[in-house]
Amino acid sequence: MEESFKNMVYICAENLSVGYGGHPVIEEIELHVRRGEIVTLIGPNGSGKSTILKSIIGQLNLIGGTVYLDGQSMHEMTERQVARRMAVLMTERVNPELMTCYDVAAMGRYPYTGRMGILTDRDREKVYEALSMVGAMELAERDFSQLSDGQRQRILLARAICQEPQAVVLDEPTSFLDIHHKLELLAVLKHMVQEKHMAVLLSLHELDLAQRISDYVVCVKGKTIEKCGTPEEIFTSEYIAQLYGITWGSYQAELGFPELERAKGKPKVFVIGGNGSGISVYRRLQRQGIPFAAGILHENDMEYPVARALAAKVISEKAFEPIGQESFQRAVRVMKDCDKVICCLENFGLMNEKNRELAQLGASIRE
Repeated sequence: MEESFKNMVYICAENLSVGYGGHPVIEEIELHVRRGEIVTLIGPNGSGKSTILKSIIGQLNLIGGTVYLDGQSMHEMTERQVARRMAVLMTERVNPELMTCYDVAAMGRYPYTGRMGILTDRDREKVYEALSMVGAMELAERDFSQLSDGQRQRILLARAICQEPQAVVLDEPTSFLDIHHKLELLAVLKHMVQEKHMAVLLSLHELDLAQRISDYVVCVKGKTIEKCGTPEEIFTSEYIAQLYGITWGSYQAELGFPELERAKGKPKVFVIGGNGSGISVYRRLQRQGIPFAAGILHENDMEYPVARALAAKVISEKAFEPIGQESFQRAVRVMKDCDKVICCLENFGLMNEKNRELAQLGASIRE
C-alpha cells in the first residue's frame, strides 16, 4: 500500500488474516477508517465480526497482515501509545467491585497518569467532561455494579472518551440496550465523530441503526469480506436478503426493517390505504393469517414496500400520476371477490380521487 494513502486513514488494516490457534477464520481483510468517519461491520451471527475487531485491537494475535494506527504499525507501539490513540468498548461484561461510576470512568486516564495512577486536576476535569458528554453526571457517585445495562454502557463510553482517543472501536455496543439508550449512545458517537473528528469502527446487529449512522459499511460472510460500500450501496432488499440468507419473510431496505412472511391464499380483505395509513392494518391481518389485497397505492408511497411484502395482491399506480381508470378497474375486480373492505383513508386528494370512488363502491357492495 502506498505510504501516502496509508497516512490518509487513522485505522488501516492491511491484508489481515485472523482466527484462533493459528487457524484463519477470515483472510484478505482490508479496512480503512478515516477520522470523522463511522465504519460499520455487519453480517450473520458467527461470521467473524468480533474476531476481526479483537484482532485489530490486539486481543487476538494476527495470523497475517498489519494494523496501522495513524500511519504507524501497532506492532511497533507500546500499550500506552496505543491507548492514547485508540479506545475500545467490547461486549464483555465489566464487573469491577466497590467502584463508583466516577472511578470506572477515571480508569480511562491511565495512559496519562504516572505509575501511581494519581489523577491531576486536569485528569479530574477530563473525567467530568466525559461523564457530562454521555449524560451521566448524576451517576458519578453511584456503585457501578448496581447500574442497569444502559447506564453501564454510558459509563464505559465515558471511560473510552477519557482516553482522549482519535479512534474508538466498539463491538455491538447496543446489544443490551433498550431503544432509548441505543439512540442515546449512537447520538454520542455521532457527536464524537462530528465535533472531535474521531474515527469510529464498530459492529452492529441492528441493520436499521447501521443504515442510519454509518458512513461506510463492511459486510462479513463466510471466510471473507463479501462487499463494502456506502449505506445506499449496501442496504438494498435484495442484497441484505442474500447476505443474511433470508428465505422466510423479507427485508424492506426503503424503510430499514424486516417483514414477516405474507399470509398465503386468495385475498379475503381489500385494504384501501396510502401515506402510511394502511401499514398497521396490513400487519394486523398478517398476524391473523388473513390474506389481503392492497390498493390503490402509488409506487412512491411510503407504505408501498410494506404492502408489496405482506399483501397477497397489490394494485398500484405509477408515481406522481393520478390514479387512472385501468388501475381503478383492476382494483374493483379484486375488491368484488373479497369478503370485506377496509378503508384507512379519511382524506382524498386530486391524485387519489379514484380511491374515494373505490371506498364508496366498497361500502355499497358490503351493504
